[in-house]
Amino acid sequence: MGFVDIMAFQTKVLGTKEENLKQMAECMEKAGMKNVDMVTFPEMFLCPYETSFFPSFAEREGEGAWQWFSHLAKTYQVYLSAGTVPELGEDGHIYNTAYVFDREGRQIAKHRKIHLFDIDIRGGQYFKESETLSSGNEATVFDTEFGKMGLCICYDFRFPELARQMVNRGARIFIVPAAFNMTTGPAHWELLYRSRAVDNQVFAVGTAPARDMAASYHSWGHSLVVDPWGNVLKMLDEKEGSLRCRLELEQIETVRRQLPLLKHRRRDIYPVEF
Repeated sequence: MGFVDIMAFQTKVLGTKEENLKQMAECMEKAGMKNVDMVTFPEMFLCPYETSFFPSFAEREGEGAWQWFSHLAKTYQVYLSAGTVPELGEDGHIYNTAYVFDREGRQIAKHRKIHLFDIDIRGGQYFKESETLSSGNEATVFDTEFGKMGLCICYDFRFPELARQMVNRGARIFIVPAAFNMTTGPAHWELLYRSRAVDNQVFAVGTAPARDMAASYHSWGHSLVVDPWGNVLKMLDEKEGSLRCRLELEQIETVRRQLPLLKHRRRDIYPVEF
């Protein structure tokens, strides 16, 4: 297939899991989903982005929220990147986890955030995901009818080695639920997505929560789609909303032919894992 129609929802995080699940369904219902191929939601869109909330919101794979995601994907016959949620693992640890479902509601990908966001800025923000979360250990690439896609979460995207590993495994589109803050957002949000798209000659889709100044965590918002040449195809502002964008897949091969970066890699000098 020559294109993918993606719809990204930039939602405000409400106080309870049930409210957020209802909001998710209402967003999809209002949008109609006609001819949409893939839907994306933000990082921690079901749970306030505070470490103290993660344990009480955490569920095991296959439980309530997971079943709701599967139901919505099947109902609307879309691929669904269900943002991220706190997952209670089989080992008793809690993870920041992203699930992807196919058009029949089957889970086809799961990524546990590898790089936990732990910062302590002098005179500024303090935030430590590792206070309650454990880190994942695997790069994630999954198959679709449109080819392979790579999946990672927010801070993961700052590490170019991970992005390149996803491309080495065949990814042509990066799906990245994220929640940059009011310091990192204006400085690096657009820059980072454009850089990763250019370096790897892929489409990059970033979906963030809407900004809520009444919440304790203030998201930058600005969900966006970037093409393999580094152009921002569409971007929202900080408010609640959605964007719809068609990814013309031929552009990936066109850019890779015109500027064959991936062919010119010197693996004899810098070995690359597959």
